Amino acid sequence: MALKQEISVVWFKRDLRLRDNPCLEAAIKSGLPFLLLYIVEPEQEADPHFDIRHWRFIYQSIVDLNEQLDESRHSIHIVKGSAIEVLQAIQSSHVLKHLFSHEEVGLAHTFERDKAVKQHCENTQVHWHECENGAVYRRLTNRASWATLWNKRILAPLSTYSIEDATALSLKDCPSLTPYIFNPPTAWQQANDLMQLGGEKRAWFTLKHFFKVRGKSYYGNIGNPTVARETCSRLSPYLAWGNISLKQVYQYTLKQEKRPGWARSISALQSRLHWHCHFIQKFESECEMQFRAVNKAYEAFPYCDGDDQESRLNAWKQAKTGVPIVDACMKAVCATGYLNFRMRAMLVSFLCHHLNVDWRLGATYLGAQFLDFEPGIHYPQFQMQAGVTGVNTLRIYNPVKQSIDKDPDAIFIKKWLPELNNLPAPIIHQPWELSPMEFGMYDFDLMRDYCPPIVDIEQAAREARDRMWAFKSKVEVKKEASRILSKHTV
Repeated sequence: MALKQEISVVWFKRDLRLRDNPCLEAAIKSGLPFLLLYIVEPEQEADPHFDIRHWRFIYQSIVDLNEQLDESRHSIHIVKGSAIEVLQAIQSSHVLKHLFSHEEVGLAHTFERDKAVKQHCENTQVHWHECENGAVYRRLTNRASWATLWNKRILAPLSTYSIEDATALSLKDCPSLTPYIFNPPTAWQQANDLMQLGGEKRAWFTLKHFFKVRGKSYYGNIGNPTVARETCSRLSPYLAWGNISLKQVYQYTLKQEKRPGWARSISALQSRLHWHCHFIQKFESECEMQFRAVNKAYEAFPYCDGDDQESRLNAWKQAKTGVPIVDACMKAVCATGYLNFRMRAMLVSFLCHHLNVDWRLGATYLGAQFLDFEPGIHYPQFQMQAGVTGVNTLRIYNPVKQSIDKDPDAIFIKKWLPELNNLPAPIIHQPWELSPMEFGMYDFDLMRDYCPPIVDIEQAAREARDRMWAFKSKVEVKKEASRILSKHTV
């Protein structure tokens, strides 16, 4: 009876890149032949946070990597099944010595899956190496030394290795995986011209293009929903899916610091790269915030309920709130997967403050729209904007003011709400205030062409301020706030 071959497996998750990938580096150093795998897990495929846009981006990323790997005889193979099933299939024909994957800060089901994989590896003598994820640290009990730890990771040398000399394995070498071979559906393979393309090459093009053309105007234009689409880095989906590492981006920015006229924009970008890990570290340390407010006292917050809550939530989702900037933002993000930070914050604020809808009811839906959905950023940010942390400044965005300030000529509104094209600025920002004469003058009817606002914006804001400040002053909220500050503050 022939002895089983000893092999390693590199399990790609949110690290879809060939460069500065500690998993690949470790697999090459192991000296064993290795198999490169991406596992489409049924539970993840069914998760409501995931949309076709995410699977398309993942598939594009893998295609890009395989094009780069073509001459090295390696290939990333896509299989479908639970992680345990796939590992067991491999082990039926090979001795799996090492499993390499990055430390995923994911949703609850990926956390439970990882615990099951860990137990399986321990039971079957597989050495599972979970490689670092940016500057996020596992089992960090407090943030006292986090700034130092962040610098240590981010400024460390990039991983260097040559995959060409490593021994490649293909699915032909592992026939037990044949039942798990997955051919992506056509929808995954069809590009959407309104959304960013996935892939390591595209990530680097986007980074270099930012510093070549777009980024000089980054500072000062972050809030404008039209201009920001060009002047923002647009790296967030590439960081979220690991097409480029945070370390690569940050170290690249350091090399640009002496460029004349760029100081404020580069500093602003570096600050946001720091925030990236800061928020993911929060989620890593308290992942229960996927389901509950990080400040547990807010579990008793008096949101509206019943039919009222459902109708408000549906109007928000369907871009039918009657507030042009809010509806334009929702249409834009649903169509393109992108929205600048200020408008994301306003969308959440409007849902949770003006409409008084429980933040959890909007978090999953909006996560599914963001092409750059990153659980560790999404949930802490969503809660911060919803005002349920008890430690952050309460920001109740006035959507009309945001509209006038950030889209004064209504370029963004008219692009996404063409039914309002007949209305000039500044009238377009508050179409419900038009007089009957103006309706006739602009051939516009609020009920026929659009819809009235579902709440009185000024009254809803007053009520939200009263609710939020009264709740924030509660003893239970303040007690929880102290706990949060000691655990999550640098």
